[in-house]
Amino acid sequence: MKPHEKNCLRIILMLVLPAAALLLAAGPAGAAGLKAFVSIQPQKYFVERISGRTAEVNVMVAPGSHPAVYEPSPRQMAALSKADLYFAAGVPFEDTWLEKIRAANPDLKIVHTDAWIQKQPIDRNGSTEADHGHDHGNLDPHIWLSPPLVMIQARHILTALSQADPDNADAYETNGQKFISELAQLDTRLRRMFGQGPQNREFLVFHPSWGYFADAYGLKQLPVEISGKTPRATDLQRLITLAREKGIQTVLIQPQVSSKSAETIARAIDGNVVSADPLAENWRENLVEVAGKILEAAR
Repeated sequence: MKPHEKNCLRIILMLVLPAAALLLAAGPAGAAGLKAFVSIQPQKYFVERISGRTAEVNVMVAPGSHPAVYEPSPRQMAALSKADLYFAAGVPFEDTWLEKIRAANPDLKIVHTDAWIQKQPIDRNGSTEADHGHDHGNLDPHIWLSPPLVMIQARHILTALSQADPDNADAYETNGQKFISELAQLDTRLRRMFGQGPQNREFLVFHPSWGYFADAYGLKQLPVEISGKTPRATDLQRLITLAREKGIQTVLIQPQVSSKSAETIARAIDGNVVSADPLAENWRENLVEVAGKILEAAR
């Protein structure tokens, strides 16, 4: 080997060997940090805010899917067998799948973030529920749309992360307290938005997702869909009449649910249909955006 070739080789080894040593010390890619699963997109935002993105967070229900009818894929079940934590939200598909998920990974810690939260019947604000005679055991799972209730969920997430990874407990505590403070600021902002109006505190929504949000800010949702059933013609006419009496010209819909009935009402009241996604990952911005849409609809 020529002298200049030896010098080149020496330089290459000086650069490569330290980097290789660092990689070996760090272990396999992805080995460090917790592996967590959540049911829905908003939870990913919550867990990442508290974990500081040190945890690998995977979402079960993909964008565009609905947690009422979702079924995990084989790939997700395989990944769950290697996960450390599962943050349950109390959404319908969990009733069937949590036990199967636990069976696939007996060491998996399942954290019920809806613990300590008193849920309400999903149709409690529906003007047609008395006519349908639905079972009020059907409780509203949409607790993640109320900042005060997310504060409770945040505490469950913080505790679980700290117990699973005590070496980083101080960081989780700092992140968690900061997140809870941000939730309090968001709650104050929303209260101020709705505190100055509107005079009409009711809004028309296709799927009754926004009940806890309405409770928090002195509003009342009027759902088109009751207990997942397509409204009857008499129900639609009643809602059309009610909307006209109250001057409501906007129907909120969510992307995951068919909205033909909402469009029928909108045409009848010479109004419009506006998207309000309860499963958006950009949770904070989404709540402020939906609040603005409700305010605009109430004018």
